[in-house]
Amino acid sequence: MMLIYAIIVLGILIFVHELGHFLVAKMLNVKIEKFSLGFGPKLFGKQIGETEYLLSAFPLGGYVKMFGEGGYIEGSETHHEPELDKDAVDTEAPRELTEEEKARSFAHKPPLARIAIVIAGPAFNLCFAWLAFIVLCMLGVPTVTAKIGDILKDKPAAKAGVQKDDVITAINNKAIVHWDDVAGAISASKGQPISLTVKRGNQDVSFTITPEPRISKNLFGEKVNSFAIGVASAGEIVTEHYNPFQAVIKGSVQTWKVIELTFMSLVKMAQRVVPLDTIGGPIMIVKMAGEQASAGGSNFL
Repeated sequence: MMLIYAIIVLGILIFVHELGHFLVAKMLNVKIEKFSLGFGPKLFGKQIGETEYLLSAFPLGGYVKMFGEGGYIEGSETHHEPELDKDAVDTEAPRELTEEEKARSFAHKPPLARIAIVIAGPAFNLCFAWLAFIVLCMLGVPTVTAKIGDILKDKPAAKAGVQKDDVITAINNKAIVHWDDVAGAISASKGQPISLTVKRGNQDVSFTITPEPRISKNLFGEKVNSFAIGVASAGEIVTEHYNPFQAVIKGSVQTWKVIELTFMSLVKMAQRVVPLDTIGGPIMIVKMAGEQASAGGSNFL
């Protein structure tokens, strides 16, 4: 079952990616000869108009084969343009193209047009992720509440009188809803005293607590200076639903965070903070999709 989920995820991602190349190429009047999900031997194919649509044996990729991607001859020079997929190479003998063929050829399009076609694949994946985040926000997002689980002995929270099962509602008069908000607000204090408000039963109880410094590791495994008060989450999870307007905002913020994280990861790899072997391709996507599917529908989405 996990394999089926993984193939579904990978198939959707590949389809969206190749659809980006396909649609932008069509908009720019490039002739599309083949559109394939998967690569390798053809399992199924159907010719519709000038394009053959294929389902191929190996579902770890796909390609859009455009006219003029391979070699062609114009005058006495032979040109070679990079293809979007190695399985999409034009195997026909190089020859001089007619003016009509040049008008439909990928290689004869202006540089900006070719760039647009090439980046359309990842751009469509990004737009798909944005839409997926929006839909997920409307369906319901599992969220860790601000309920306190463990209190570390002799730490600032314990000394101030914070108790297990207290629910943090505000820090420095700023409303707290999720556990992530707690960590962010404490770190932002830079070690200065904070006003902490909790819900205890039916009562609101306030404390003044001075976070203590500590050394922790960030997402990339680097040691960083941070601050803590000595509390741990109770791990209570609720499902939050957002209306369409809220979902668009939330989905946009989450998409931007993913973009930021992607660029930060590239920088950290260039700095050799993150090993290159952590880069994941189709095999990694299959593995992660299977793991998340086994953890439940929300995780899978």
